[in-house]
Amino acid sequence: MYFKRDLEDKIDNYLNSKEIIAIFGPRQVGKTTLLKKISNKVSNPIYLTFEDIEIKALFEEDIKSFIALYIEPYDHIFIDEFQYAKSGGKGLKYIYDTTDKKIFISGSSAMELSVEAVRYLAGRIFIFNLYSFSFGEFLRAKDETLYQIWRNSDNEISKVLADKIYTHFYEYMLYGGYPRVILAKSKEEKETILKNLFSVYLLRDIKEIANIPDETMMYKLLKALSLQIGGLVVYDELANVVGVNSVKLKEYLTIFEKAFLIKRVTPFFTNKRLEIVKNPEIFFLDIGLRNAVIKNFAPLDERVDKGALLENFIFRELIDWDVKYYRTKSGAEVDFIIDDEIPVEVKSKLSTMKISRSYHSFIDRYHPENGYLFNFDQYGLLTVDGCNIKFLPHFFASRIKRHS
Repeated sequence: MYFKRDLEDKIDNYLNSKEIIAIFGPRQVGKTTLLKKISNKVSNPIYLTFEDIEIKALFEEDIKSFIALYIEPYDHIFIDEFQYAKSGGKGLKYIYDTTDKKIFISGSSAMELSVEAVRYLAGRIFIFNLYSFSFGEFLRAKDETLYQIWRNSDNEISKVLADKIYTHFYEYMLYGGYPRVILAKSKEEKETILKNLFSVYLLRDIKEIANIPDETMMYKLLKALSLQIGGLVVYDELANVVGVNSVKLKEYLTIFEKAFLIKRVTPFFTNKRLEIVKNPEIFFLDIGLRNAVIKNFAPLDERVDKGALLENFIFRELIDWDVKYYRTKSGAEVDFIIDDEIPVEVKSKLSTMKISRSYHSFIDRYHPENGYLFNFDQYGLLTVDGCNIKFLPHFFASRIKRHS
């Protein structure tokens, strides 16, 4: 079964461009399915996978024969699992420079290609990241009619309809957006799939590709990160917990990011004297996978980490924005600042439309024109010192539009 992905429409805009199209993302998010879907839209395509050792070996050892067999006879070339190729960037550059064919690649890790992309492919490649389903994609897979209402509601919705959408939101907050998880019928099946996906991350994308021998250390680090999502990462403290030095810890965090498991969020500041720390906050790119790490699939309202999960959800929905967090030496905090100007707060229950002292402090200092506060109860517009703050349900986070 094919579930429509938002990325498909973005890539459609580049089908006739010369540049290589690269789709990267974690395992099992639907990269192969998307690649094959796109191949059905173009003329004279060929689909290859570098899981086929013979094809990969020909690419690595005899690029001219590879071109003769698999490039020249076709107009559109699709190569899946590209991360397995050695010197992949160099080979792609040669194909790009010596043929007029349109090339699409996908891979479950950007680790191998990242350095080579800079060295060989500058100006020759468009890179797109495919993650597990966003909430909008999840809702479309679950209930197309409800999705269309959500999509066309212009951020205004009745409380009755909001409650209906929140029913799906609660499921998403426990199990996330991996396609195979969405298709699973029972809670037990969803949990089993997520636990297996977590093992794949450890045993394949991280342990093998990054050559990290100690699986126990990886688990300890991922569990520690899972338990402090939205909190500041103090490198020395975290290194002591895991049992590595801070330099090695930062290396592992970089690997986890390139394997599309976590994302670091850095602080917002315009005046260095106001900066409290340079340490990042950590969020997971799939909530269900994070819950699998700590083996906790309890309902949202029964969890002590409810606030952290809601914050992680909003971060994931804002993944295409430039997202930072805000903290000052005086203790003022705002959950997120997007595109260096728009404050975003995440709350659970609110009895009235009001903002925190920290939120007000940010408005006083930076004078933004717009802001957002996501919560369960209060929907509407509040203007504070010239800043128009929209109070919205959490599931509208991805519907934020850039203001001119």
